[in-house]
Amino acid sequence: MAEQMTGGAALVAALAAHGVDVVFGIPGTHNLEIYEHLPRHGIRHVGTRHEQGAGYAADGYARTTGRVGVAVVTTGPALLNAAAAVGQAYSDSVPLLVVSPGLPLRHPAAGNGLLHETRDQGAAMAAVAAASLRATSVAEIPTAVAQAFALMTSGRPRPVHLEVPLDVLEESGDVEVVAPVRPARQRPSSTDVAAAARLLEGADRPVLVVGGGARGAAEAVRVFAERTGAAVVTTTNGKGVLPEDHPLALGAGVHLPAVRALVDESDVVVAVGTELAPSDLWYGPLPLAGKLVRIDLDPVGAVTNAAGEVTVLGDASAVLTELRDRLAPREPRPDIEAWRDRKRKDAETEGAEWLAVVEALGAALPRDAVVAADNAMVCYYGALANLSTHTPGSFLFPTGYGTLGYGLPAGIGAKIGDPQRPVVALLGDGGVMFTVAELATAAEQRIALPVVVVDNEGYGEIRNEMAERSDPVHAVTFTAPDFAALGRAVGCAGVTVDLAAGAEPASLTTAVRDALVADRPTVIHVRVPRGGTA
Repeated sequence: MAEQMTGGAALVAALAAHGVDVVFGIPGTHNLEIYEHLPRHGIRHVGTRHEQGAGYAADGYARTTGRVGVAVVTTGPALLNAAAAVGQAYSDSVPLLVVSPGLPLRHPAAGNGLLHETRDQGAAMAAVAAASLRATSVAEIPTAVAQAFALMTSGRPRPVHLEVPLDVLEESGDVEVVAPVRPARQRPSSTDVAAAARLLEGADRPVLVVGGGARGAAEAVRVFAERTGAAVVTTTNGKGVLPEDHPLALGAGVHLPAVRALVDESDVVVAVGTELAPSDLWYGPLPLAGKLVRIDLDPVGAVTNAAGEVTVLGDASAVLTELRDRLAPREPRPDIEAWRDRKRKDAETEGAEWLAVVEALGAALPRDAVVAADNAMVCYYGALANLSTHTPGSFLFPTGYGTLGYGLPAGIGAKIGDPQRPVVALLGDGGVMFTVAELATAAEQRIALPVVVVDNEGYGEIRNEMAERSDPVHAVTFTAPDFAALGRAVGCAGVTVDLAAGAEPASLTTAVRDALVADRPTVIHVRVPRGGTA
Protein backbone atom coordinates (compact mmCIF):
# COMPACT_ATOMS: atom_id res chain seq x y z
CA MET A 1 0.00 0.00 0.00
CA ALA A 2 1.33 3.43 -0.94
CA GLU A 3 2.25 5.82 1.85
CA GLN A 4 2.92 9.55 1.66
CA MET A 5 6.50 10.36 2.69
CA THR A 6 9.47 12.54 1.81
CA GLY A 7 12.30 11.33 -0.38
CA GLY A 8 14.57 11.06 2.67
CA ALA A 9 12.01 8.98 4.54
CA ALA A 10 11.48 6.77 1.47
CA LEU A 11 15.22 6.21 1.14
CA VAL A 12 15.71 5.16 4.76
CA ALA A 13 12.59 2.98 4.73
CA ALA A 14 13.90 1.22 1.63
CA LEU A 15 17.32 0.65 3.23
CA ALA A 16 15.65 -0.80 6.33
CA ALA A 17 13.51 -3.08 4.15
CA HIS A 18 16.74 -4.48 2.71
CA GLY A 19 18.06 -5.35 6.15
CA VAL A 20 20.35 -2.37 6.70
CA ASP A 21 20.85 -1.80 10.42
CA VAL A 22 24.23 0.01 10.42
CA VAL A 23 25.50 2.86 8.26
CA PHE A 24 28.84 4.67 8.37
CA GLY A 25 29.13 8.31 7.48
CA ILE A 26 29.12 12.00 8.30
CA PRO A 27 26.08 14.30 8.37
CA GLY A 28 26.17 17.45 6.26
CA THR A 29 23.86 20.26 5.26
CA HIS A 30 22.57 18.38 2.21
CA ASN A 31 21.93 14.95 3.73
CA LEU A 32 20.04 15.93 6.90
CA GLU A 33 16.75 14.76 5.39
CA ILE A 34 18.31 11.27 5.30
CA TYR A 35 19.70 11.49 8.83
CA GLU A 36 16.35 12.58 10.25
CA HIS A 37 14.83 9.18 9.57
CA LEU A 38 17.63 6.79 10.61
CA PRO A 39 16.62 6.56 14.32
CA ARG A 40 12.96 5.74 13.68
CA HIS A 41 13.99 2.72 11.59
CA GLY A 42 16.49 1.52 14.20
CA ILE A 43 19.48 2.08 11.91
CA ARG A 44 22.65 2.63 13.89
CA HIS A 45 24.91 5.40 12.65
CA VAL A 46 28.68 5.13 13.13
CA GLY A 47 30.17 8.57 12.65
CA THR A 48 33.60 8.55 11.05
CA ARG A 49 35.97 11.49 10.86
CA HIS A 50 36.43 11.41 7.08
CA GLU A 51 34.30 10.05 4.27
CA GLN A 52 37.12 7.84 3.04
CA GLY A 53 37.10 6.24 6.47
CA ALA A 54 33.33 5.72 6.17
CA GLY A 55 33.84 3.88 2.89
CA TYR A 56 36.62 1.67 4.21
CA ALA A 57 34.68 0.91 7.39
CA ALA A 58 31.65 -0.15 5.34
CA ASP A 59 33.99 -2.29 3.23
CA GLY A 60 35.42 -4.01 6.32
CA TYR A 61 31.89 -4.55 7.61
CA ALA A 62 30.87 -6.16 4.31
CA ARG A 63 33.91 -8.46 4.06
CA THR A 64 33.47 -9.71 7.61
CA THR A 65 29.70 -10.12 7.72
CA GLY A 66 28.99 -11.05 4.10
CA ARG A 67 26.30 -8.33 4.03
CA VAL A 68 26.17 -5.08 2.10
CA GLY A 69 28.14 -2.31 3.79
CA VAL A 70 26.52 1.14 3.60
CA ALA A 71 28.08 4.60 3.76
CA VAL A 72 26.02 7.80 3.82
CA VAL A 73 27.81 10.98 2.78
CA THR A 74 26.87 14.41 1.53
CA THR A 75 27.37 16.02 -1.88
CA GLY A 76 30.47 16.98 -3.83
CA PRO A 77 33.70 16.88 -1.85
CA ALA A 78 32.30 14.42 0.69
CA LEU A 79 31.32 11.95 -2.01
CA LEU A 80 34.62 12.38 -3.81
CA ASN A 81 36.42 11.74 -0.52
CA ALA A 82 34.76 8.32 -0.52
CA ALA A 83 35.72 7.55 -4.13
CA ALA A 84 38.99 5.81 -3.23
CA ALA A 85 37.10 3.41 -0.97
CA VAL A 86 34.62 2.71 -3.76
CA GLY A 87 37.45 1.99 -6.17
CA GLN A 88 39.00 -0.41 -3.68
CA ALA A 89 35.69 -2.21 -3.19
CA TYR A 90 35.35 -2.56 -6.96
CA SER A 91 38.83 -4.04 -7.23
CA ASP A 92 38.15 -6.57 -4.45
CA SER A 93 34.52 -7.37 -5.39
CA VAL A 94 32.97 -6.02 -2.19
CA PRO A 95 29.25 -5.09 -1.94
CA LEU A 96 29.51 -1.47 -0.80
CA LEU A 97 26.64 1.00 -1.18
CA VAL A 98 27.46 4.71 -1.01
CA VAL A 99 24.39 6.93 -0.68
CA SER A 100 24.57 10.66 -1.31
CA PRO A 101 22.41 13.63 -2.23
CA GLY A 102 22.89 15.11 -5.70
CA LEU A 103 22.33 18.45 -7.36
CA PRO A 104 18.64 19.37 -7.70
CA LEU A 105 16.73 18.15 -10.73
CA ARG A 106 16.08 21.75 -11.71
CA HIS A 107 19.66 22.95 -11.21
CA PRO A 108 21.00 25.27 -13.94
CA ALA A 109 23.02 23.35 -16.52
CA ALA A 110 25.94 25.79 -16.31
CA GLY A 111 25.87 25.83 -12.49
CA ASN A 112 25.29 28.78 -10.20
CA GLY A 113 27.74 28.27 -7.34
CA LEU A 114 25.52 26.12 -5.12
CA LEU A 115 27.28 24.73 -2.05
CA HIS A 116 29.25 21.55 -2.95
CA GLU A 117 28.32 22.00 -6.61
CA THR A 118 29.96 19.31 -8.75
CA ARG A 119 29.33 19.20 -12.48
CA ASP A 120 28.63 15.47 -12.66
CA GLN A 121 29.37 13.58 -9.46
CA GLY A 122 27.49 10.56 -10.81
CA ALA A 123 29.96 10.29 -13.70
CA ALA A 124 32.86 10.51 -11.26
CA MET A 125 31.45 7.66 -9.22
CA ALA A 126 30.57 5.59 -12.30
CA ALA A 127 34.30 5.55 -13.05
CA VAL A 128 35.06 3.63 -9.84
CA ALA A 129 31.78 1.84 -9.03
CA ALA A 130 29.87 -0.89 -10.84
CA ALA A 131 27.07 1.64 -11.32
CA SER A 132 25.94 5.09 -10.27
CA LEU A 133 22.15 5.28 -9.98
CA ARG A 134 20.09 8.49 -9.73
CA ALA A 135 16.51 8.51 -8.49
CA THR A 136 14.52 11.29 -10.17
CA SER A 137 11.31 11.15 -8.11
CA VAL A 138 10.20 10.18 -4.63
CA ALA A 139 8.25 7.22 -5.99
CA GLU A 140 11.35 5.95 -7.79
CA ILE A 141 13.55 5.79 -4.68
CA PRO A 142 12.52 2.33 -3.38
CA THR A 143 13.04 0.87 -6.85
CA ALA A 144 16.50 2.47 -7.09
CA VAL A 145 17.46 0.98 -3.70
CA ALA A 146 16.18 -2.45 -4.79
CA GLN A 147 18.15 -2.16 -8.04
CA ALA A 148 21.30 -1.25 -6.14
CA PHE A 149 20.97 -4.28 -3.87
CA ALA A 150 20.19 -6.54 -6.82
CA LEU A 151 23.38 -5.35 -8.54
CA MET A 152 25.47 -5.89 -5.40
CA THR A 153 24.12 -9.30 -4.42
CA SER A 154 23.75 -11.08 -7.75
CA GLY A 155 26.67 -12.21 -9.86
CA ARG A 156 29.96 -10.65 -8.94
CA PRO A 157 29.46 -8.32 -5.94
CA ARG A 158 30.73 -4.81 -6.56
CA PRO A 159 30.01 -1.32 -5.17
CA VAL A 160 27.14 0.92 -6.23
CA HIS A 161 26.57 4.65 -5.76
CA LEU A 162 23.00 5.87 -5.26
CA GLU A 163 22.24 9.56 -5.66
CA VAL A 164 19.01 11.30 -4.70
CA PRO A 165 18.72 14.96 -5.82
CA LEU A 166 18.38 17.55 -3.08
CA ASP A 167 14.90 18.64 -4.13
CA VAL A 168 13.69 15.04 -4.40
CA LEU A 169 14.92 14.30 -0.87
CA GLU A 170 12.73 17.11 0.49
CA GLU A 171 9.67 16.52 -1.69
CA SER A 172 6.77 14.28 -0.64
CA GLY A 173 5.05 11.64 -2.70
CA ASP A 174 3.27 8.32 -2.65
CA VAL A 175 5.74 5.54 -1.96
CA GLU A 176 5.55 1.76 -2.02
CA VAL A 177 8.60 0.07 -0.54
CA VAL A 178 9.98 -2.62 -2.85
CA ALA A 179 10.72 -5.92 -1.14
CA PRO A 180 14.22 -7.31 -1.61
CA VAL A 181 14.67 -10.13 -4.11
CA ARG A 182 16.65 -13.25 -3.33
CA PRO A 183 19.24 -13.76 -6.07
CA ALA A 184 19.14 -17.14 -7.78
CA ARG A 185 22.30 -19.20 -7.84
CA GLN A 186 23.75 -19.56 -11.29
CA ARG A 187 23.70 -23.27 -12.07
CA PRO A 188 26.65 -24.59 -14.04
CA SER A 189 26.37 -26.21 -17.44
CA SER A 190 26.40 -30.00 -17.10
CA THR A 191 28.44 -30.21 -20.30
CA ASP A 192 31.12 -27.93 -18.86
CA VAL A 193 31.16 -29.76 -15.53
CA ALA A 194 31.56 -33.08 -17.37
CA ALA A 195 34.48 -31.67 -19.38
CA ALA A 196 36.16 -30.48 -16.17
CA ALA A 197 35.61 -33.89 -14.58
CA ARG A 198 37.27 -35.65 -17.52
CA LEU A 199 40.32 -33.43 -17.14
CA LEU A 200 40.51 -34.14 -13.41
CA GLU A 201 39.90 -37.89 -13.64
CA GLY A 202 43.40 -38.54 -14.90
CA ALA A 203 45.14 -36.02 -12.63
CA ASP A 204 47.76 -37.31 -10.23
CA ARG A 205 49.07 -33.91 -9.17
CA PRO A 206 46.10 -31.49 -8.95
CA VAL A 207 46.29 -27.98 -7.50
CA LEU A 208 43.41 -25.81 -6.32
CA VAL A 209 43.90 -22.02 -6.50
CA VAL A 210 41.24 -20.31 -4.37
CA GLY A 211 40.34 -16.63 -4.64
CA GLY A 212 38.06 -14.19 -2.85
CA GLY A 213 35.14 -15.31 -4.99
CA ALA A 214 35.12 -18.55 -2.99
CA ARG A 215 34.70 -16.88 0.42
CA GLY A 216 31.10 -18.08 0.54
CA ALA A 217 32.04 -21.60 -0.56
CA ALA A 218 34.47 -22.61 2.18
CA GLU A 219 32.81 -25.93 2.95
CA ALA A 220 32.58 -26.86 -0.73
CA VAL A 221 36.27 -26.00 -1.18
CA ARG A 222 37.26 -28.21 1.74
CA VAL A 223 35.17 -31.18 0.59
CA PHE A 224 36.34 -30.85 -3.02
CA ALA A 225 39.99 -30.66 -1.97
CA GLU A 226 39.60 -33.76 0.21
CA ARG A 227 37.83 -35.66 -2.59
CA THR A 228 40.57 -34.86 -5.15
CA GLY A 229 43.59 -34.81 -2.81
CA ALA A 230 44.63 -31.47 -4.33
CA ALA A 231 47.17 -29.11 -2.85
CA VAL A 232 45.42 -25.81 -2.05
CA VAL A 233 46.92 -22.34 -2.40
CA THR A 234 45.03 -19.07 -2.10
CA THR A 235 45.19 -15.53 -3.32
CA THR A 236 45.23 -12.66 -0.84
CA ASN A 237 41.43 -12.39 -0.80
CA GLY A 238 41.05 -16.17 -0.63
CA LYS A 239 43.24 -16.41 2.46
CA GLY A 240 41.54 -18.48 5.16
CA VAL A 241 38.86 -20.03 2.92
CA LEU A 242 40.58 -23.34 3.71
CA PRO A 243 42.05 -23.25 7.24
CA GLU A 244 45.78 -22.85 6.80
CA ASP A 245 46.54 -25.73 9.14
CA HIS A 246 44.47 -28.16 7.04
CA PRO A 247 46.63 -31.06 5.75
CA LEU A 248 46.02 -30.00 2.13
CA ALA A 249 46.59 -26.27 2.66
CA LEU A 250 49.72 -24.48 1.53
CA GLY A 251 48.31 -21.09 2.54
CA ALA A 252 48.33 -17.74 0.75
CA GLY A 253 50.96 -16.21 -1.48
CA VAL A 254 50.43 -17.35 -5.07
CA HIS A 255 53.28 -15.09 -6.21
CA LEU A 256 55.99 -17.10 -4.41
CA PRO A 257 58.51 -19.10 -6.49
CA ALA A 258 57.46 -22.36 -4.83
CA VAL A 259 53.87 -21.88 -5.95
CA ARG A 260 54.98 -21.18 -9.51
CA ALA A 261 57.05 -24.38 -9.44
CA LEU A 262 54.14 -26.33 -7.94
CA VAL A 263 51.77 -25.14 -10.68
CA ASP A 264 54.34 -25.88 -13.37
CA GLU A 265 54.80 -29.43 -12.05
CA SER A 266 51.08 -30.14 -11.58
CA ASP A 267 48.90 -31.75 -14.23
CA VAL A 268 45.60 -29.93 -13.52
CA VAL A 269 45.00 -26.54 -11.88
CA VAL A 270 41.49 -25.61 -10.72
CA ALA A 271 41.14 -21.83 -10.20
CA VAL A 272 38.03 -20.90 -8.20
CA GLY A 273 36.77 -17.34 -7.86
CA THR A 274 40.04 -15.66 -8.74
CA GLU A 275 40.96 -13.16 -11.43
CA LEU A 276 44.50 -14.59 -11.60
CA ALA A 277 45.37 -10.92 -11.59
CA PRO A 278 48.78 -9.20 -11.72
CA SER A 279 48.10 -7.76 -8.26
CA ASP A 280 48.31 -11.32 -6.88
CA LEU A 281 50.81 -12.72 -9.37
CA TRP A 282 53.55 -10.15 -8.84
CA TYR A 283 56.11 -11.76 -11.14
CA GLY A 284 53.92 -12.63 -14.10
CA PRO A 285 51.27 -15.22 -15.05
CA LEU A 286 51.41 -18.77 -13.75
CA PRO A 287 52.29 -21.58 -16.20
CA LEU A 288 48.73 -22.80 -16.83
CA ALA A 289 48.57 -23.67 -20.52
CA GLY A 290 46.58 -26.79 -21.32
CA LYS A 291 45.68 -27.70 -17.73
CA LEU A 292 43.51 -24.89 -16.32
CA VAL A 293 39.93 -25.34 -15.12
CA ARG A 294 38.39 -21.93 -14.34
CA ILE A 295 35.33 -21.66 -12.10
CA ASP A 296 33.80 -18.19 -11.88
CA LEU A 297 30.50 -16.31 -11.70
CA ASP A 298 31.76 -13.55 -13.96
CA PRO A 299 31.91 -14.49 -17.67
CA VAL A 300 34.21 -11.55 -18.41
CA GLY A 301 36.57 -12.38 -15.56
CA ALA A 302 36.58 -16.02 -16.61
CA VAL A 303 38.25 -15.18 -19.94
CA THR A 304 40.64 -12.53 -18.60
CA ASN A 305 44.30 -13.08 -17.65
CA ALA A 306 44.22 -16.81 -18.45
CA ALA A 307 42.05 -18.90 -20.77
CA GLY A 308 40.84 -22.14 -19.25
CA GLU A 309 41.15 -25.47 -20.98
CA VAL A 310 37.68 -25.82 -19.46
CA THR A 311 35.66 -22.91 -18.06
CA VAL A 312 32.63 -23.48 -15.84
CA LEU A 313 30.42 -20.49 -15.11
CA GLY A 314 28.42 -20.55 -11.90
CA ASP A 315 28.33 -20.20 -8.15
CA ALA A 316 31.56 -21.62 -6.69
CA SER A 317 29.80 -23.84 -4.17
CA ALA A 318 27.37 -25.25 -6.73
CA VAL A 319 30.09 -25.94 -9.31
CA LEU A 320 32.49 -27.57 -6.85
CA THR A 321 29.73 -29.74 -5.42
CA GLU A 322 28.55 -30.91 -8.83
CA LEU A 323 32.11 -31.52 -10.01
CA ARG A 324 33.02 -33.39 -6.82
CA ASP A 325 30.06 -35.73 -7.27
CA ARG A 326 31.42 -36.81 -10.65
CA LEU A 327 34.83 -37.76 -9.27
CA ALA A 328 36.01 -40.85 -7.43
CA PRO A 329 37.82 -40.19 -4.12
CA ARG A 330 41.59 -39.84 -4.44
CA GLU A 331 44.37 -40.02 -1.87
CA PRO A 332 46.06 -36.73 -1.00
CA ARG A 333 49.06 -35.84 -3.10
CA PRO A 334 52.02 -37.54 -1.41
CA ASP A 335 54.28 -34.53 -1.98
CA ILE A 336 52.15 -31.91 -0.22
CA GLU A 337 54.34 -31.72 2.87
CA ALA A 338 57.43 -31.15 0.74
CA TRP A 339 55.71 -28.35 -1.19
CA ARG A 340 54.41 -26.80 2.04
CA ASP A 341 57.94 -26.73 3.43
CA ARG A 342 59.31 -25.23 0.22
CA LYS A 343 56.66 -22.51 0.18
CA ARG A 344 57.19 -21.76 3.88
CA LYS A 345 60.89 -21.19 3.25
CA ASP A 346 60.10 -18.82 0.37
CA ALA A 347 57.63 -16.91 2.53
CA GLU A 348 60.10 -16.62 5.40
CA THR A 349 62.83 -15.43 3.07
CA GLU A 350 60.59 -12.79 1.52
CA GLY A 351 59.24 -11.66 4.90
CA ALA A 352 62.45 -12.05 6.92
CA GLU A 353 62.54 -8.41 8.03
CA TRP A 354 59.02 -8.70 9.42
CA LEU A 355 58.98 -12.19 10.92
CA ALA A 356 59.56 -11.04 14.50
CA VAL A 357 56.48 -8.80 14.32
CA VAL A 358 54.35 -11.37 12.47
CA GLU A 359 55.23 -14.25 14.79
CA ALA A 360 54.60 -12.12 17.88
CA LEU A 361 51.26 -11.06 16.47
CA GLY A 362 50.32 -14.63 15.54
CA ALA A 363 51.08 -15.81 19.07
CA ALA A 364 48.48 -13.36 20.40
CA LEU A 365 45.62 -14.01 17.99
CA PRO A 366 42.80 -16.50 18.58
CA ARG A 367 41.93 -18.88 15.78
CA ASP A 368 38.93 -16.88 14.58
CA ALA A 369 40.68 -13.49 14.53
CA VAL A 370 40.31 -10.98 11.70
CA VAL A 371 43.37 -9.03 10.56
CA ALA A 372 42.52 -5.73 8.86
CA ALA A 373 45.73 -5.07 6.97
CA ASP A 374 46.95 -1.94 5.28
CA ASN A 375 49.02 -1.74 2.11
CA ALA A 376 52.20 -1.96 4.17
CA MET A 377 55.37 -4.05 3.85
CA VAL A 378 54.68 -5.78 7.16
CA CYS A 379 51.37 -6.94 5.67
CA TYR A 380 52.17 -8.02 2.10
CA TYR A 381 55.74 -9.24 2.69
CA GLY A 382 55.23 -10.28 6.29
CA ALA A 383 51.70 -11.32 7.22
CA LEU A 384 50.24 -12.44 3.90
CA ALA A 385 52.19 -15.69 3.61
CA ASN A 386 53.56 -16.04 7.16
CA LEU A 387 50.55 -15.38 9.41
CA SER A 388 48.07 -18.25 9.44
CA THR A 389 44.35 -17.56 9.27
CA HIS A 390 41.58 -20.12 9.42
CA THR A 391 38.27 -18.62 8.30
CA PRO A 392 37.03 -16.84 5.15
CA GLY A 393 37.24 -13.06 5.28
CA SER A 394 39.82 -13.17 8.05
CA PHE A 395 42.51 -11.19 6.18
CA LEU A 396 41.17 -7.88 4.91
CA PHE A 397 43.61 -6.31 2.48
CA PRO A 398 43.34 -3.62 -0.24
CA THR A 399 44.45 -5.70 -3.23
CA GLY A 400 44.53 -4.41 -6.78
CA TYR A 401 43.58 -0.78 -6.25
CA GLY A 402 46.19 -0.69 -3.50
CA THR A 403 44.95 2.20 -1.39
CA LEU A 404 46.73 3.33 1.75
CA GLY A 405 44.88 3.99 4.99
CA TYR A 406 42.50 1.04 4.58
CA GLY A 407 43.42 -1.06 7.61
CA LEU A 408 42.26 1.11 10.53
CA PRO A 409 38.73 1.99 9.33
CA ALA A 410 38.28 -1.50 7.84
CA GLY A 411 39.11 -2.93 11.26
CA ILE A 412 36.51 -0.65 12.84
CA GLY A 413 33.88 -1.81 10.34
CA ALA A 414 34.79 -5.46 10.91
CA LYS A 415 34.47 -5.09 14.68
CA ILE A 416 31.15 -3.22 14.39
CA GLY A 417 29.88 -5.96 12.09
CA ASP A 418 30.91 -8.84 14.36
CA PRO A 419 31.51 -7.46 17.88
CA GLN A 420 32.28 -10.88 19.40
CA ARG A 421 35.05 -11.66 16.95
CA PRO A 422 38.65 -10.62 17.71
CA VAL A 423 39.86 -7.99 15.23
CA VAL A 424 43.29 -6.39 14.91
CA ALA A 425 44.38 -3.62 12.54
CA LEU A 426 47.92 -3.93 11.15
CA LEU A 427 49.41 -0.85 9.50
CA GLY A 428 52.61 0.95 8.60
CA ASP A 429 53.58 4.39 9.84
CA GLY A 430 53.07 5.89 6.39
CA GLY A 431 49.69 4.41 5.57
CA VAL A 432 48.08 4.97 8.96
CA MET A 433 48.45 8.72 8.55
CA PHE A 434 45.99 8.66 5.63
CA THR A 435 43.12 7.80 8.00
CA VAL A 436 44.64 8.31 11.45
CA ALA A 437 41.66 10.47 12.45
CA GLU A 438 39.59 7.29 12.64
CA LEU A 439 41.31 6.51 15.94
CA ALA A 440 38.77 8.97 17.35
CA THR A 441 35.95 6.96 15.74
CA ALA A 442 37.24 3.74 17.29
CA ALA A 443 37.57 5.39 20.70
CA GLU A 444 34.05 6.78 20.50
CA GLN A 445 32.69 3.31 19.71
CA ARG A 446 34.59 1.83 22.71
CA ILE A 447 35.64 -1.24 20.74
CA ALA A 448 38.46 -3.56 21.78
CA LEU A 449 40.67 -3.06 18.72
CA PRO A 450 44.45 -3.44 18.79
CA VAL A 451 45.84 -0.97 16.23
CA VAL A 452 49.39 -2.17 15.53
CA VAL A 453 51.43 0.52 13.79
CA VAL A 454 54.79 -0.75 12.54
CA ASP A 455 57.11 2.24 12.23
CA ASN A 456 60.12 1.99 9.90
CA GLU A 457 60.42 5.76 9.46
CA GLY A 458 58.73 6.37 6.18
CA TYR A 459 57.54 4.83 2.94
CA GLY A 460 59.82 1.80 3.06
CA GLU A 461 58.67 0.16 -0.18
CA ILE A 462 59.16 3.31 -2.24
CA ARG A 463 62.47 4.00 -0.51
CA ASN A 464 63.68 0.55 -1.59
CA GLU A 465 62.42 1.01 -5.14
CA MET A 466 64.28 4.33 -5.45
CA ALA A 467 67.46 2.65 -4.30
CA GLU A 468 67.00 -0.27 -6.70
CA ARG A 469 66.61 2.21 -9.59
CA SER A 470 69.77 4.05 -8.43
CA ASP A 471 67.62 7.16 -8.08
CA PRO A 472 68.26 9.83 -5.46
CA VAL A 473 66.51 8.53 -2.34
CA HIS A 474 64.39 11.40 -1.08
CA ALA A 475 60.86 12.34 0.03
CA VAL A 476 60.31 8.91 1.58
CA THR A 477 61.79 9.19 5.08
CA PHE A 478 60.08 11.03 7.91
CA THR A 479 59.75 10.99 11.65
CA ALA A 480 56.42 9.59 12.74
CA PRO A 481 54.48 11.02 15.67
CA ASP A 482 54.38 9.21 18.98
CA PHE A 483 51.47 7.03 17.95
CA ALA A 484 50.84 5.73 21.48
CA ALA A 485 50.50 9.30 22.75
CA LEU A 486 48.36 10.22 19.77
CA GLY A 487 46.06 7.32 20.57
CA ARG A 488 45.76 8.40 24.19
CA ALA A 489 44.99 11.96 23.08
CA VAL A 490 41.82 10.83 21.29
CA GLY A 491 40.61 8.36 23.93
CA CYS A 492 42.44 5.14 23.05
CA ALA A 493 44.99 3.36 25.19
CA GLY A 494 48.57 3.64 23.93
CA VAL A 495 51.59 1.34 24.21
CA THR A 496 55.06 1.52 22.64
CA VAL A 497 57.07 -1.60 21.76
CA ASP A 498 60.54 -0.47 20.66
CA LEU A 499 62.10 -3.42 18.85
CA ALA A 500 64.70 -1.06 17.39
CA ALA A 501 65.94 -0.38 20.93
CA GLY A 502 66.02 -4.07 21.89
CA ALA A 503 62.54 -4.77 23.21
CA GLU A 504 61.58 -8.44 23.06
CA PRO A 505 58.94 -9.43 20.47
CA ALA A 506 57.07 -11.17 23.30
CA SER A 507 56.16 -7.71 24.60
CA LEU A 508 54.17 -7.17 21.40
CA THR A 509 52.34 -10.46 22.00
CA THR A 510 51.43 -9.31 25.51
CA ALA A 511 50.30 -5.88 24.27
CA VAL A 512 48.01 -7.39 21.61
CA ARG A 513 46.52 -9.92 24.04
CA ASP A 514 45.76 -7.16 26.53
CA ALA A 515 44.27 -4.96 23.80
CA LEU A 516 41.90 -7.70 22.63
CA VAL A 517 40.10 -7.57 26.00
CA ALA A 518 40.46 -3.86 26.76
CA ASP A 519 37.54 -1.48 27.21
CA ARG A 520 38.74 0.72 24.35
CA PRO A 521 41.02 0.58 21.29
CA THR A 522 44.76 0.34 21.93
CA VAL A 523 47.35 1.91 19.67
CA ILE A 524 50.49 -0.24 19.75
CA HIS A 525 53.41 1.71 18.29
CA VAL A 526 56.02 -0.81 17.15
CA ARG A 527 59.34 0.82 16.32
CA VAL A 528 61.56 -1.28 14.06
CA PRO A 529 64.91 -0.59 12.39
CA ARG A 530 64.55 1.40 9.21
CA GLY A 531 64.98 -1.74 7.07
CA GLY A 532 62.52 -3.78 9.16
CA THR A 533 63.15 -5.95 12.22
CA ALA A 534 66.29 -7.70 10.98
